[in-house]
Amino acid sequence: MKISAKNITPGMKLERPVLNKNGLMMIGADTELTGILVEKIQKMDVQVIHVHGPCKALPPLDEELARLEGRFRNVETAPHMDVLKKLLREHIEGLYEAHGSENPER
Repeated sequence: MKISAKNITPGMKLERPVLNKNGLMMIGADTELTGILVEKIQKMDVQVIHVHGPCKALPPLDEELARLEGRFRNVETAPHMDVLKKLLREHIEGLYEAHGSENPER
């Protein structure tokens, strides 16, 4: 399945290798993407990549936000935890927004 490099996420598995602009293989086929690899691919100015598909759908956004609330329930009064929780919430919401819906089918 061909996908825009800006929409790749950790856990996806490459169907074809990722090549740089000079044609050199940077990441081999069948590699499972990690957060670091996703960042590297996006910094390489690669437009599209080929991943094995279909990928698993993300859980509903409200479930993920409820899990976040649960994780911070016992530490909300600790210094800076409110800031960390806010940043994580924004990150999670951004992931869902990048996929175009609250429960994307990728």
